[in-house]
Amino acid sequence: SSYRATKEEFVSRTPLPLTDCTVGKDGALYFTIGGRGAQSELFRVTYIGKDETKKVDGRSVDPDAEQRSSSSMRIRRHEIEKFHTGTHDPKVVVQEALKALAPNDRQTYYAARIALERVPVSHWQDSIFLAARKVATEKPESWRDLQVDRAIVGCIGLARHAEPALLPKLLEALDNIGWPDDEEQQLGILRAYQLAFIRLGNPDKDTSAALAKKFDDLFPQKSDFVNRELSILMVHFQSPGAVKKLVPVLAQERVASQPPVGDLLSRNKGYGGAFAAMLANQPDQQQYHYAFVLRNLKTGWTLEDRKAYFAWFNKARTWSGGVSYQKYLTNIDNDAFANSTDAERLAIEALGIRKPYVIPELPKATGPGKEYTIEQVLALASDKLKARDFKNGEKMYKAARCVVCHRFGGDGGATGPDLTQLAGRFNLKDLTDAIVDPSKVISDQYKASVVETKDGKVITGRIVSESKETITVVIDPESATKVVEIKKSEIEENQPSKVSLMPKDLLKTLNEDEVRDLLAYLLSRGNPNDAMFRK
Repeated sequence: SSYRATKEEFVSRTPLPLTDCTVGKDGALYFTIGGRGAQSELFRVTYIGKDETKKVDGRSVDPDAEQRSSSSMRIRRHEIEKFHTGTHDPKVVVQEALKALAPNDRQTYYAARIALERVPVSHWQDSIFLAARKVATEKPESWRDLQVDRAIVGCIGLARHAEPALLPKLLEALDNIGWPDDEEQQLGILRAYQLAFIRLGNPDKDTSAALAKKFDDLFPQKSDFVNRELSILMVHFQSPGAVKKLVPVLAQERVASQPPVGDLLSRNKGYGGAFAAMLANQPDQQQYHYAFVLRNLKTGWTLEDRKAYFAWFNKARTWSGGVSYQKYLTNIDNDAFANSTDAERLAIEALGIRKPYVIPELPKATGPGKEYTIEQVLALASDKLKARDFKNGEKMYKAARCVVCHRFGGDGGATGPDLTQLAGRFNLKDLTDAIVDPSKVISDQYKASVVETKDGKVITGRIVSESKETITVVIDPESATKVVEIKKSEIEENQPSKVSLMPKDLLKTLNEDEVRDLLAYLLSRGNPNDAMFRK
């Protein structure tokens, strides 16, 4: 119902930096060139040949049978598009749109879906569910059966406009449709699933687990595009197979197809040269996509998987992309690191899998400071964490050296736990205890170990990696790169330390107002609009 076209070169010159064009009332083509310091020029192009130049109607029907069919379909699509105003009888709209929802013509069924969406869902949802049940019970011989297309396109419409309460029925309908052989329909079903979860929310825990397995089992397919959409759903539901199926692809050789651009690149040495250089060393789009979606996967990782994942960035940085390509890689890398567990982050940096956090130049507190007891800090905070200074709290977070070991809002070291969501785990008393007397309660997750070797050496630190033969220990809480590898055969004793790796007296240089600003900053989860900062 749309059109087919071929392209041909109309006029060319080197260079020809086109900036705009239009067809004038006189039938001539007018275009301008220039921009970015180049000489601007206006051209008028007219035809001087002998062929017929009389104006024709591009919509006219050719005697060819295919053209007649296209014309008929186009007329039908225009009839459906009249219902887009939302002013017609809902019964008539639904009846006509459902008829047009199925033909193997993208433009027509798009027009039909939009027409349905102008009518309340209650008028047409049952028709879509019925179509899906027919697919399940009648088992169409061809995936191009009308009911299949109707069910898929209808489910997309429902995902866009139904209420969350309809999600179970929608998922049942998609399950009834099954998995088609046609790539376009596969993409349609996956699109319906994605829209359903974006707009209607996630299903219950058991259904989510079943969906995770479903998408896991479907991967991989023949189509790269289908695999990309499947990978999004696998990661969304934290599929147990996502790591094992996606990470190995990152280690493969790059396979990137180069579009047939021919001599077009020679037309403009500035733009063409940059584009040619990129094409000669372009990124692997499939690997890039998998790395992008995997950044949000939080489960199923082993240390080896993490190592393979972050190693991919070193390879990807050697490829050529657009001006923002390297920054995009950095953002993906940072997101993946932020979604790793505290233990994984420490191990990743300690084992050299990723560049460790570089401690910035730290500011100094105004002071004068003093020795603080738990009771004194609690007294400072009681009813006084109001009208605090967010920026100064952020400064004190660095001045007290918290940033060296702890991440907060995506910034900081990895040897200690991430403190961004600290307010959800600690009240003011617990926070004060942890700062003033860090050895009072030591979490098993962050306990140091005291390892004594058979030759009398004593090594204190946090174990970040263990194999059959060795353990790797970070011995400096302020630097994840300072590690010692110890053979298990040389260990005489390995006991948990009773002393926290977190040093005492972190508040010693801060005055009372600076302590208050720091506590407010830590409890704010990094939100400068928190009530504690209102003046």
